[in-house]
Amino acid sequence: MNTEELYNIYLKHPHISTDTRNCTKDSIFFALKGDKFNGNAFAGQALEKGCAYAVIDENEYAKENDERFIIVDNVLRALQQLASFHRKQTGIPVIGITGTNGKTTTKELMATVLSQSYKVLYTKGNLNNHIGVPLTLLQLTKEHDMAVIEMGASHPGEIALLAEIADPDFGLITNVGKAHLQGFGSFEGVIKTKGELYDYLRKKYGKIFINKDNPYLCGIAQGLTQIGYGTQDGLFVCGQLTEADPFMSLSWKYGSDNRQTTAHTRLIGAYNLENALAAIATGHFFNIKDEQIKEALENYTPTNSRSQLKKTARHNTLIIDAYNANPTSMLAALKNFASIKGENKMLIIGDMKELGDASRQEHQKIVDFIKLQHFDEVILVGDNFAATEHEYKTFKDAETLAEALRGNCPTDRLILIKGSNSVHLDRIADLL
Repeated sequence: MNTEELYNIYLKHPHISTDTRNCTKDSIFFALKGDKFNGNAFAGQALEKGCAYAVIDENEYAKENDERFIIVDNVLRALQQLASFHRKQTGIPVIGITGTNGKTTTKELMATVLSQSYKVLYTKGNLNNHIGVPLTLLQLTKEHDMAVIEMGASHPGEIALLAEIADPDFGLITNVGKAHLQGFGSFEGVIKTKGELYDYLRKKYGKIFINKDNPYLCGIAQGLTQIGYGTQDGLFVCGQLTEADPFMSLSWKYGSDNRQTTAHTRLIGAYNLENALAAIATGHFFNIKDEQIKEALENYTPTNSRSQLKKTARHNTLIIDAYNANPTSMLAALKNFASIKGENKMLIIGDMKELGDASRQEHQKIVDFIKLQHFDEVILVGDNFAATEHEYKTFKDAETLAEALRGNCPTDRLILIKGSNSVHLDRIADLL
């Protein structure tokens, strides 16, 4: 079955399922494959649970004379092509976001600001890969005015693929840093891969929102229509940090208007300034007023272990940033934590994953920075940090640390919890 034929079925059954554990009645089941599973084997079960059709790519799983089985060459490719076809039918503006750090927070802030005047579809959670992007696009309806699509990558070519699927009219790269070096090969590989979004927009004559304070982004943005934001005068949006202890406040002015607007956010970390300015610039481009932007920024509360502030029954104040970690984001978090006023500061930091041959060096750089600070207590979690030269307490994993905390839990501390998601430091928060 080709894409247009499948699309006609989708229009009558505009809900997609990929997991038989949560099939939606009358949806279309796509039998995706993974390293340890074959969705084709569950196609019949999906139909029994109420799916209207099942898209498969292995004939032996189709029941004879059952037209509910749709056979394609490749299920994943069929899903991606269907999503791309649907996106093009809608004709609404699509903003694509990628970057090493801050893309999820920027996406959330941007969607919050734009939602002041528009019906916005935006990536939920972290559905930003070759499966998540098409699943998000297939949620577009006639009610939506625009879409904000987050794009993640850990290997070259992945952003190019996602851009082809989402067909963005606008793009934003938050920044480029040292992450997924094992997949990208080098920092230059990171820049090239993230720049694939610019490459797509260059061919399409699209526009980019760009942080003009970032020399790496400016260096790869030639030939594009640029909507600039940053801390320099004369930009489309110019802003500055006014406070970050612990919550960030900022002020900004728009274009030639010298009137300053100030917002007091619930975001922790001076590094969130560029994320907020990106959302402000996008908002102004789409005619959101300063007062509406201010309200959106001040009402946004971060979740999912992304710079969350939590006060506990043990009188600890936690800054939980345990969703992701790489050398760039780790150093930014540590610098911000060092600048916050407070006593009895404690660090609990976990390994940074997927750094390849650079792992040992990058973990040692982080430890060397910590040594120059005056934190009261430091706990390192994971084999990579354990292999560095230091005199701090070290635990093999979050489970081992949890056992220790149950027997001797700190109190009256200001604690930063930071590490890669796979280290599971988010589970430690409930013990503190």
